[in-house]
Amino acid sequence: MKRLLLTVFATLMLLPAVADEGMWLPSLISSRMKDMRLKGFKLTTEDIYSINKASMKDAVVLFGGFCTGEIISEEGLVLTNHHCGYDAIQSHSAVEHDYLTNGFWARNRQEELPNEGLWVRILVRMEEVTDRLAAGATREELIAEAVKEGKNYRATIEQMYYGNQQFLFLYQQFDDVRLVGAPPSSIGKFGGDTDNWIWPRHTGDFSLFRIYADQNNEPAAYSTENVPYRPKRHFTVSTRGIDEGDFTMIYGFPGNTQQYITSDAVKYVQHRSDPMKIDLRTRRLEIIGKAQEADPKVRIQYAAKHANIANAWKKWQGEVMGLERLKTIEKKEAYEARFRAWAADKAEYAHLLDSLEAAYASTADWYYMQELRNETIGTIELWKGAFMRLSALQSDNKQITPAQIETFYKDYDAEVDKQLTVAVLKGFEEYCLEGAYPAKLKTLIEKHGGVESYVEYLYRESRATSLEKGLEANEEQWKSDPALELYLIIQPEMCRIPRNLSNVEAIEKWFRPYLKALMEFDPQRAFFPDANMTLRVSYGAVAGYEYADGEYHIPHTTLDGIIAKDNPAIYDYDIPQSLREVYAAKDYGRWAVEMEGKRTVPVCILATNHTTGGNSGSPILNGRGELVGLNFDRTWRSTMSDIAFDPTICRNIGVDIRYVLFVIDKIGGASYLIDEMTLK
Repeated sequence: MKRLLLTVFATLMLLPAVADEGMWLPSLISSRMKDMRLKGFKLTTEDIYSINKASMKDAVVLFGGFCTGEIISEEGLVLTNHHCGYDAIQSHSAVEHDYLTNGFWARNRQEELPNEGLWVRILVRMEEVTDRLAAGATREELIAEAVKEGKNYRATIEQMYYGNQQFLFLYQQFDDVRLVGAPPSSIGKFGGDTDNWIWPRHTGDFSLFRIYADQNNEPAAYSTENVPYRPKRHFTVSTRGIDEGDFTMIYGFPGNTQQYITSDAVKYVQHRSDPMKIDLRTRRLEIIGKAQEADPKVRIQYAAKHANIANAWKKWQGEVMGLERLKTIEKKEAYEARFRAWAADKAEYAHLLDSLEAAYASTADWYYMQELRNETIGTIELWKGAFMRLSALQSDNKQITPAQIETFYKDYDAEVDKQLTVAVLKGFEEYCLEGAYPAKLKTLIEKHGGVESYVEYLYRESRATSLEKGLEANEEQWKSDPALELYLIIQPEMCRIPRNLSNVEAIEKWFRPYLKALMEFDPQRAFFPDANMTLRVSYGAVAGYEYADGEYHIPHTTLDGIIAKDNPAIYDYDIPQSLREVYAAKDYGRWAVEMEGKRTVPVCILATNHTTGGNSGSPILNGRGELVGLNFDRTWRSTMSDIAFDPTICRNIGVDIRYVLFVIDKIGGASYLIDEMTLK
């Protein structure tokens, strides 16, 4: 049976995917090669993934565990998104040297800025270990065996198809990663939350870092003795451009998709989860936004926090809209009805949908409450600050350092947090299911006469409201701090929940046989494993789309569009004066192109690649494997593609590499960085 199942997997991988849907494992990319070649890919499977020679995989990095980056020089220069480097850029910013607003460009290696806690990982190899695990080996044994192979190796074992296959991923981790360059936020975040998830787009969403290693080119902790890492492979940068219809390939670390969930899960997302989270985040964003407008210091302190909250907030809105437009629930129900009819006389499969439905019914409320806690009381920073203080003082817990505490307070404002705490406690009470409100929290709030009075007391009496206020407090005093009292009440209610409802153990166990059954039921469907932050390849083409009846969106934007949006009165659209001057003088240098009958600079491109969170910063490659762009977003009407991919409208957005080079050269004055790249 097991051999039969693996044969089914292999056969299904050979089938054509619908349009450009799919996130494929690089080690198995040979199954897609015929289709890729038909669409314009010129290289071989060994060029994409090889463990015997340098390949593209050696130039792709997992950036900090949440984004993708690519190596673009022989000296370890890494390109990723501005929003991926945002926390690092912010951490080095202050009112007197505001790198978020003004940008940052190291003029030499000594000026490149270290970033505590930031790392990148490069994949050494991936290998299927399904048979070894079935034969009795444990995950811990396989991981321990693998990490012995090299210095600073890390390994994980990840499930594919809900555990029908399991792969070991072996990485080498580099912990000395330094900030090299970033454009002003008015370029790197141009359009802000208004343009987020929107096309046409004019955002120069990039930043530059450098990997450092020891004298032997091995990973090492930060040291002034370290030298730039010499990679096995770096991407060649194409300055020739890319046109509509041209092949594109994304190589990166997509985070999470749910392509195979049932209609019950879609109903949960569309009708319960997303609407609740959208509303609660709207309240938080309004508070932070007003505080940022009133105080430049708060604007910097909460820049990354605001961006992180707003990104998913807007994505969920597009997701709900897309699921409704596609009638995904109805389509899933119709598909499941056909599956039920097929499975009715098969004892192994006849019960699966009933079992899944029962599992969802028994688990959805628990998961909903965990999401609610995470969106409300789990966001209160005061108790986090108190917990860090106490942990740092306890003799048996030295994981929290004074530097980490200082970093926390650098980006903390007690008054803003106080307003947010009132909002989230009220939101928690409003959305909490009957009988699920923690009795101790209710008693505590009632004791002080309501939410506002309790929060007033909390922030008046806690030592955790500032760095200075808590410096002289000892361990016993921290144990009695009212912020710790709150923490001890809510901590038992908090747990790390799975990525989505379908990953809850009670539900997931039914998805393994369900996926196996689906592959037998629907043999013409091309199945690919859901994204789980492991390295994948997706491919497609540069393409516009019909946004509405008679409204076609072309797949590129230009500098002229930036100037048309420029508005000094609006922070998100107030471009640097230097960019206005370059445009006025038409001083485009070698980055000028002729587009639509005018001399301009290309800015962003649109393509059909299947992407999701984690693909931020992924290289967009042409058919020759050259870097032509940098992925950073999807269109708003595409955000449901994590659940349902619509080839007519799902598009990924990237910044054209020529705009990246233009900004480095003409705005940053850092053409020396271009000199270390390989251009074609």
